[in-house]
Amino acid sequence: MLDNKLDSSWWALRVGIGLAAFLAGADKFFNILADWGMYLSPVAEKLLPVSGKTFMHLAGIVEMAVGLAILTRWTRVGAYIASVWLVLIAVNLLTSGGFFDIAVRDVEVAIAAFVLAQLTALKQPGAAASTLQSAFGNKPARPARTL
Repeated sequence: MLDNKLDSSWWALRVGIGLAAFLAGADKFFNILADWGMYLSPVAEKLLPVSGKTFMHLAGIVEMAVGLAILTRWTRVGAYIASVWLVLIAVNLLTSGGFFDIAVRDVEVAIAAFVLAQLTALKQPGAAASTLQSAFGNKPARPARTL
């Protein structure tokens, strides 16, 4: 019974966070959901080597990749990246002098992404290690002997 509840919680987080990241990333090119440029802090924009619009397009590519990672076999890695990414977005929002409510929401979603990564580690132990090993053609390590 507990496994079923954990499994449904894992799926809800995975689909919700994965789709949200992918769709927000795709919308960086269309601005249908929001005018994403207004969320870029003037402080951050001054530090960028590219225009704010170009940065938002690059951010969109990253977000789509992270969303796809979460929705596919790289859930754990994608969720950790999403967690860090969302905290960085919150910092950007705080330095803008506004959007504090959205910054708080993004920190909450970052926590949810971290929980997804941790649940994935429990659900699929060694998944990240086996993914990296297969990507680099290494043989999986022998399991440790137990007493």
